[in-house]
Amino acid sequence: MKTPRAFYQPLAIGAPAPYRELPVTLERMIHFVPPHVEKMRAKVPDLISKVDVILGNLEDAIPADAKIDARKGFIAMAQENDFGSTGLWTRVNCLNSPWFLDDLLEIVPAVGDKLDVLMLPKVEGPWDIHYVDQLLAQLEARNGLTKPILIHAILETAEGVKNVEAIATASPRMHGMSLGPADLAASRGMKTTRVGGGHPDYAVLADGQGDQPRTAFQQDLWHYTVAKMVDACMAADIRAFYGPFGDFSDAAACEAQFRNAFLMGCVGAWSLHPSQIDIAKRVFSPDPDEVAFAKKILDAMPDGTGAVMIDGKMQDDATWKQASVIVDLARRVAEKDAAMAELYGL
Repeated sequence: MKTPRAFYQPLAIGAPAPYRELPVTLERMIHFVPPHVEKMRAKVPDLISKVDVILGNLEDAIPADAKIDARKGFIAMAQENDFGSTGLWTRVNCLNSPWFLDDLLEIVPAVGDKLDVLMLPKVEGPWDIHYVDQLLAQLEARNGLTKPILIHAILETAEGVKNVEAIATASPRMHGMSLGPADLAASRGMKTTRVGGGHPDYAVLADGQGDQPRTAFQQDLWHYTVAKMVDACMAADIRAFYGPFGDFSDAAACEAQFRNAFLMGCVGAWSLHPSQIDIAKRVFSPDPDEVAFAKKILDAMPDGTGAVMIDGKMQDDATWKQASVIVDLARRVAEKDAAMAELYGL
């Protein structure tokens, strides 16, 4: 393990220094765009004001014969647009693919000054992060970049989940992690073909009451993994995200899965379809009533100490911390969304 001082040193002469703290940004949804499809790239200027993050996808869902076109399309998309406060990410191909190295060698020189985060699929351990960390530093130095490109890991193998704590602390370049349920299900040998969400056969059965029918209660296949990921990310002061929800026709189930992740500590989720943008925006923005109550707590306890009664409920330093989380998030949402700012009274 590196010493604390060495941990924050640039890994190449002339590379920008790593962040000591992550930039404060709003990332309720990471909206995926297939950059090899020209008509989808043409929608990006309109999307910039509607989403928090735009991601050019180069990996899964891009056919092998379109990989190079997707890379070129992402570079064009990045060069042709001003993203302002909206994040620009790309999901590159996995490390053992024939495309990964050229993804970095072509993208960083062309648009590295605009690229905020590089999403790395199928991360299995800190060694994967160390390799990409060193390579990015060398490319940043060669191309005169002044801000570091962050790394976002996808948890989609059993080994990656086993090593989640080490991945979270592998580099100051770490931005966060996302759950990758489809590949993780295959890696674990899980018996489901769903991309995220629950499964009707994953349930507990109510106790029998004579001859009465017994009710089955569907459970969440991903609860354990999301909780483990959130703990690792929060301990490392990086961000946890729910990944994709593949059934675009079931908005209610998508919203329920996103909300579970939000309540457990995730800050956002992937949106693979335009219909999921508003779902993520709604779910990962705190409820105005919750914000109003949280503001009452902060107003009643300006220094965060002591205990007070508000609306018949006791509040102390622990609930003050919870209230701070909600109000801080509401302020970030209000900066991006004027309508929500009005609802929050901010």
